[in-house]
Amino acid sequence: MTENTLRGQLQENVNLSEWTTWRVGGLAKRCYFPADKEDLAAFLKTCPKDEPLLWLGLGSNTLIRDKGIKGTVIITQGHLKQLAELEDDIIRAEAGVSCAQVARFSARAGYEHGEFLAGIPGTIGGALAMNAGCFGRQTWEQVVAVEVIDREGNIRIRTPQEYTIAYREVTRPAEEWFIAAHFKFVRGNKEVALATIKELLDKRANSQPTGKACCGSVFRNPPGDFSGRLIEASGLKGFSIGGAEVSPKHANFIINTGTATARDIELLMAHVQAEVLRLHGVQLQPEVHIVGE
Repeated sequence: MTENTLRGQLQENVNLSEWTTWRVGGLAKRCYFPADKEDLAAFLKTCPKDEPLLWLGLGSNTLIRDKGIKGTVIITQGHLKQLAELEDDIIRAEAGVSCAQVARFSARAGYEHGEFLAGIPGTIGGALAMNAGCFGRQTWEQVVAVEVIDREGNIRIRTPQEYTIAYREVTRPAEEWFIAAHFKFVRGNKEVALATIKELLDKRANSQPTGKACCGSVFRNPPGDFSGRLIEASGLKGFSIGGAEVSPKHANFIINTGTATARDIELLMAHVQAEVLRLHGVQLQPEVHIVGE
């Protein structure tokens, strides 16, 4: 298999700020946009064994540094996009499908308990990788199986019992990535589920800076407390470094006001951590993944 026979699109020197919700980040040496999972498997077989690989969905939980990525970035958003209802009340969603799409799809199909996914600003691949959650629910609570792919392009199915799953963390084999999830929801009332989604999204819009260039929650909640409360109690709402600002609406969000660099955001994150530790004795742990040069 050669690059000329692949069905996806390979681009060089791609500006990654266009592929993250923070709208920052340097260039990627290469980006691959797979046609489907079989094409992705074929592409992985062409990659040098020492080529660094980064996977990006919506780019909502990732801070890419200003000097970019020296390896290959695989873009799943809009590419691994199959979403279907299977037998036995299973909904299969590929890694590039947004969590909000899954929430609406499951509700319209007459399922409940998937509504919370509407509040996760990312794709299924990212939600699986970090056990994303909101409104008191977490992604893996509804997962009965996942499809994964390894460096050699081998595809297999795994069960949740094969992973160590915790709050915002999933321990998985090195160089193996999620390409689809099989969700099991509960048969229910379509109208009730859709109304719940609307209620949750209204709640999110009223409490979070939706529509702004941000990544979602920046820090994990410490045991028994909330990062947003600690940051606000430290007087940091509205505090800024360069073009990066702690959201005046919700303190656990950092906004790119239009001119921020990745360095601005990383410096602001470090300042927030230092102040919360100094004033409250709590070491905040980032929820966002920082990658790149």
